[in-house]
Amino acid sequence: MQLIDRYILKLFLLYLVAGILVFVTLFLTVDVLSFAARNAEAGSTALIKYYSYHTPTIIYQLIPVACLMAVLFTLSQLNKTNELTALFSAGMSLRRIVMPILISVGVVSVLSFVLGDQVLPRLIQKRNYVEYVEIKKRPGLYSTVKTNKIWFRTENILFNIKTLNPETASAQGITLYYFDPNWNLTQLIAANRVEMKDNLWNLKEGLVTLFASESSFPLTKTFKDKQITMNEDLRDIQSTSNNSDMMSVQELGRFIERNKEAGLDTLRYEVDYHKKFGFAFAAFVMSLVGIPFSVSGGRSGGTFKNVGVCLLLAFLYWVAFSSSLTLGTHGVLPPVVAAWGPNVLVSAMAVFFMRRLKR
Repeated sequence: MQLIDRYILKLFLLYLVAGILVFVTLFLTVDVLSFAARNAEAGSTALIKYYSYHTPTIIYQLIPVACLMAVLFTLSQLNKTNELTALFSAGMSLRRIVMPILISVGVVSVLSFVLGDQVLPRLIQKRNYVEYVEIKKRPGLYSTVKTNKIWFRTENILFNIKTLNPETASAQGITLYYFDPNWNLTQLIAANRVEMKDNLWNLKEGLVTLFASESSFPLTKTFKDKQITMNEDLRDIQSTSNNSDMMSVQELGRFIERNKEAGLDTLRYEVDYHKKFGFAFAAFVMSLVGIPFSVSGGRSGGTFKNVGVCLLLAFLYWVAFSSSLTLGTHGVLPPVVAAWGPNVLVSAMAVFFMRRLKR
């Protein structure tokens, strides 16, 4: 039995590594060409640095599809060579045959979670720095997350946002620091809410503090509505990446807790928090649903059929997963249900189809 397990596991890992290499190569080929075309002035050194930080993110995103492909090709290969029939004749059930595959996928899922939680947040920050500072020469768009605030810079203005909602073009808890050419603080504006429309920002319920050189005390004034013009519009700020991606689960949890205490809307971040867990185990779920499809097809078909089934299953899963997350961010579904609902439903479907095989 150990010999058979090692044989199946070796075949699966071979297809898994091959799948990751193929998908990453195809993705990079297309992405590098389009990214270089959009940033024609970028040097080769900056591009190499950018993709050295970006490639682990691509691998992380493609692991579920690669696992699904490896399952389909492994079992289809065993089926095509009649080895699967021989194992059934020897009294082995389908559940026992796929056990080493599922265990290895479970390990891959755990490693995927560790990669997304501990490694990628730091690499994403470095990737953003290279993109906006070294390639695009727009350092104001390089955002960082420190404690419970998201920081940006545009010309002589530094500002932080506690929560940003790109879908509604709004933010909560914003503070802007204005400096003179010598970088002396001249004005501070704080507002509870802000509505963003291109470069025109409408601040709600805030306070203006002026630091005049001729006065030893700052001058303050409250306001209900105040309009300001910013050089960076919402699309630019949104393009700097989802700030949840730049935080670990622990950091994101603290971020949500502190903003909840301040009375701010954290629904989008709560969905992102549970998404980190749900996405990490998407590889296991997609592998599970690939088992009955790879076995029930008999020995007909070949490589193109397996690729077609792989892409179809992956597409259907991502449609369900993305739709569920969207419903969660809009408050239709609880964050936990939004992140885990598709995994539970697809797993139940996979178990149902495997039971119908009666093997």
